[in-house]
Amino acid sequence: MELFDRLDRRELDRAILVHVDFHNEADREELDEFYELVDSAGAEICQLITTKRQTPDSKFFIGKGKAEEVKEAVELHDADVVIVNHALSPAQERNLSTYLDCQVLDRVGLILDIFAQRARSHEGKLQVELAQLKRMSTRLVKGWSHLDRQGGIGARGPGETQLETDRRLVQGRIKQLEARIEKVRKQRNLGRRARTKSELPTITIVGYTNAGKSTLFNHMTTAGVYAEDRLFATLDSTLRRVHLPGAGPVIFADTVGFIRHIPHDLVTAFRSTLEETREASLLIHLVDAADPHREEKIADVLDVIEEVGAQDVPQLMVFNKIDMLDPAVEPKVDFNDDGKPERVWVSAKNGLGIDLLMETVASFFKGEFYTVSLTLDVSAGKRRAELYELGTILEEGFDESGNSLFKMHLTRQEWDVVRNWNELLDAKVVSEEAAQ
Repeated sequence: MELFDRLDRRELDRAILVHVDFHNEADREELDEFYELVDSAGAEICQLITTKRQTPDSKFFIGKGKAEEVKEAVELHDADVVIVNHALSPAQERNLSTYLDCQVLDRVGLILDIFAQRARSHEGKLQVELAQLKRMSTRLVKGWSHLDRQGGIGARGPGETQLETDRRLVQGRIKQLEARIEKVRKQRNLGRRARTKSELPTITIVGYTNAGKSTLFNHMTTAGVYAEDRLFATLDSTLRRVHLPGAGPVIFADTVGFIRHIPHDLVTAFRSTLEETREASLLIHLVDAADPHREEKIADVLDVIEEVGAQDVPQLMVFNKIDMLDPAVEPKVDFNDDGKPERVWVSAKNGLGIDLLMETVASFFKGEFYTVSLTLDVSAGKRRAELYELGTILEEGFDESGNSLFKMHLTRQEWDVVRNWNELLDAKVVSEEAAQ
């Protein structure tokens, strides 16, 4: 794969940052978030250069004068890369790179670089490579000195340019990746259908990147998922089965964090991962309560939720990091006019309000309790242990053959699971009642 070896970009090292303060609010990007993205990518920040513009310059994005200032900074600091906190067109990126005689990376490329570093699962790596190659395919325009017409003795004439060969190789690799991702997607859908068949509700945690999703997920499921205070610390979705008192078994899902102006190719590439959001029974929309831009980020997350087709899934807003508010807020639940939970205030890092959140989530799935009598085969010790992890056991005994006799409360979902066990010798509903 000579082409891909040739296109490999070296690790970011010494970086000059460029930020433009546009007049139009919709075109603006946060400077603090830019610093966090660069830190997540592992670059050393040498200098920040800022400017104000009404609209981007068509050739250099930042204008000729500011490009000259950036060039002087590159030479002064012997920088490896210039990172621009905005999306550049292929022509603008190429023009800047040629003028600065330095690698230029825009916001989209920076996010892709972070994704490439953080992807751990097979599917995640495939999705990142696909997004990178789709982006690369629009930038294969005289980007390398070798892209001249192939020729030589015995091969003169029109022939095929090296550029055309590279494009063909990239497109071929894109098709391979799309086929492999589709295969993984089908396997994932089989898992979803199995969960649907067993009627286990799925609760998916969504939110802006670095809102604390993985930390919350660990508290709610004891999953031990990697969590770090930086953007896109985790990319791969994780599923865990949890028993909610009064609601029965459910599936919790942790997803990739969202970000403002998330590249469309990333949304497309991570379609199968984000389908966990669309297929959920409930979305926990996690918000950094201490973030001064939290309202804008809430709107950004809602935009992505709509883009993946999950806008009709019920949502519970959870405000995290209440310990960082001034003054601090105690864990609590806010209810709407209909008496339904609307917001929960917690601190995932300190474990504050987690029990309150679990109770609130369970309230979305409480239906009916069944009082059931069960006879479990004497050899089914493992199933006996599972019963203790499920509902509330009212009575336990043994018959003359040593089989276990149970009388217990089960939710509808728990009853649907238990009554299909092969180890059950007898099972019936004694009574049913509405859950409180």
